[in-house]
Amino acid sequence: MHRRERGPGVGTVVAESGRERPSTPAHGLTRDRIVRGAIALVDAEGLGALSMRRIATDFGVSTMALYRHVPSKGELVRLMSETVFAGEPPGSPPLGWRAQLEREVRWLWVLYQRHPWLARAMAALTRPMASPHAMRYTERVLSALNGLGLTPTQIIHIHLALLGYAQGVAAAVELESQARQDTGMTPEEWMASNEPRMETIQTAGSFPILSTLFGEEQFDLDTLFEFGLARMLDGVESVVGQSAGPTSAGGLA
Repeated sequence: MHRRERGPGVGTVVAESGRERPSTPAHGLTRDRIVRGAIALVDAEGLGALSMRRIATDFGVSTMALYRHVPSKGELVRLMSETVFAGEPPGSPPLGWRAQLEREVRWLWVLYQRHPWLARAMAALTRPMASPHAMRYTERVLSALNGLGLTPTQIIHIHLALLGYAQGVAAAVELESQARQDTGMTPEEWMASNEPRMETIQTAGSFPILSTLFGEEQFDLDTLFEFGLARMLDGVESVVGQSAGPTSAGGLA
C-alpha cells in the first residue's frame, strides 16, 4: 500500500507506508542507525533524495551531529552499499563454474531489485570501492573462474562484463521506480495511457517490423535479465572452451 506524503526535502512522492521516521535522540545516534535510516530513505525515494541534511532532519539532529559518525555523503553511500552486500546466496554452492556464476549474478540481480539505487551507487567499474562485503561477491565470481585455463585479464574481464550487464538491466529498475513516483502509474497503467499514441505510430506504417511486435507479449525485466544472462554465459563458455579445451567447455570446473 502507498500513500502521498510530503516531508523535509521531499516533493509529492509515492512513499512506502511502512517506512517510519527514526525517532533517535542525538545521544542515541550511531553509525549503523544512520546507515540503515539512509537505506530506508533511498529504497523509498531514490538516491536523489539522499543528503546529509535530509538524514539529520529525519533523525531530529543537527547535520554536524551526523558528521561525527559519517564524514561525508560519499562515505555514507559506501557504507549503505556495504551493508546491503552483507551475506551471500543461500544454500551450498553448486557444482560447475557456469552454475556458480548463474547463482552469483542472480543473487546480485535480487539485490538490485530490492534496492534500485544500488546499481548506480556501484556503477564505477574502473574505480571500485574498497568494500569488503562487495569484494566477497567478486571473490566468489573469480573463484568460479579460477583453474579453467583463463588468463588473469580474461577472468577480470568476464567478471566486469557480467557485473556491467546486471547493472545495465538494473538501471531500468531504478528508472521504473522513479517513474512510478513521478507519475503514480504502474507500467500497465502507463502503457494504457499511451495506447492511442502507439496505435497512431503503428497505423502510419513507418515501423512495419516493430509494429508487429506490439502487444505480442508483456515486457518483463526478469525475463529480459534471464535471457541476457544465458547469452552472456554462452559467450563465457566459448572463451573457456577455447582456453581450456573440451573438458571445461561443458561447464565442469
